[in-house]
Amino acid sequence: QVQLVESGGGLVQPGGSLRLSCAASGSIFSINTMGWYRQAPGKQRELVAAITSGGSTNYADSVKGRFTISRDNAKNPVYLQMNSLKPEDTAVYYCNARDWRSRHDYWGQGTQVTVSS
Repeated sequence: QVQLVESGGGLVQPGGSLRLSCAASGSIFSINTMGWYRQAPGKQRELVAAITSGGSTNYADSVKGRFTISRDNAKNPVYLQMNSLKPEDTAVYYCNARDWRSRHDYWGQGTQVTVSS
C-alpha cells in the first residue's frame, strides 16, 4: 500500500508563490510516475504537472513557465513550485502516484490553494 500526504497549500495574493510538497510512504518500489492534479469547484480534475522516475516532465499549457515539478530522488518527495499565481489557479491540489505493475493510481487527500487579494 502507498500513502501520499500533501502540504504547503494556503492563501496567497495574485503574483505570489507557493511550494507544495508530497511525501510518499509504504510500498513505493514500483511507482514510476508522480504528479500533481487540481480540481476547482464545478470543474473536472486536471493534470498540472507530472514527473517520471527517469526525470521526464509534463505540464499543462496553462502553467508552463510558471510552475516547476521536482523531486529529491526518483520518487519521493515531490514538489510543485508555483510562481506568478493567478486567481484561476485556485483549486484543491492532489498528489498522484502510479504503480506501473498494478496499473493502480494512488491519491493524496489534497491541499487547498487559494489565490486572492
